[in-house]
Amino acid sequence: MGNETCQGHSLVIDKKQVVVYPSAVPARPVVYLNTVTEEGIHVYQELRDANCPDFTLVAISGLEWEHDMAPWNILPIAKGATPCTGGADEYLQLLMNEIVPKAEELVQGRVLWRGLAGYSLAGLFALYAAYRTDLFSRIASMSGSLWFPGFEEYVVSHEMKSRPEHIYLSLGDRECKTRNPYLKTVQEHTEAIKSFYTEQGIDTVLQFNPGNHFKDTVQRTAAGIAWILGK
Repeated sequence: MGNETCQGHSLVIDKKQVVVYPSAVPARPVVYLNTVTEEGIHVYQELRDANCPDFTLVAISGLEWEHDMAPWNILPIAKGATPCTGGADEYLQLLMNEIVPKAEELVQGRVLWRGLAGYSLAGLFALYAAYRTDLFSRIASMSGSLWFPGFEEYVVSHEMKSRPEHIYLSLGDRECKTRNPYLKTVQEHTEAIKSFYTEQGIDTVLQFNPGNHFKDTVQRTAAGIAWILGK
């Protein structure tokens, strides 16, 4: 059943660190959160402090960030940056076939619904996953890397496996204030994707937060999860 830590149960699955913070009662939602480091506990505490509806959080870390979260290969976007090497489909198979079943062995009763959440590249991955699986019915993409070359074109030219019931998007209001030719397009692409989903009849919100990409990441992540929980 895994080791209990910080009110959660810790598992290691294919070198990924998975911590399950279970709901207090059966038949509640499960939200999967891919993280850069082990910030899942801080997001979970933020949600508990906000008296969010009861749910299970599954926080995953130990990811090969620019591989596992990237839908396809791109060259480095800045001098000294790491290239993205499209491993999202491979990681999604691990998530669906191993992480989800093992995590949900620790969940009481049936799962009411599943959500997928993430910040930055993990926010990009959360949206991309909707085109590859129907496992997640609610998506939260916080400061998602929707500047990713070709992603907006992918969104409008491909069908989702199953349309999510609700999609939360957020962005810092200074994230596009950069000279980087890729990152400066993030607001333009995010707004276009939000409009496209709304036109498709998907309940989608775009929330702007003060600051750049690195400000209040825990609070922004918690806000997105709180929104999909409250729907």
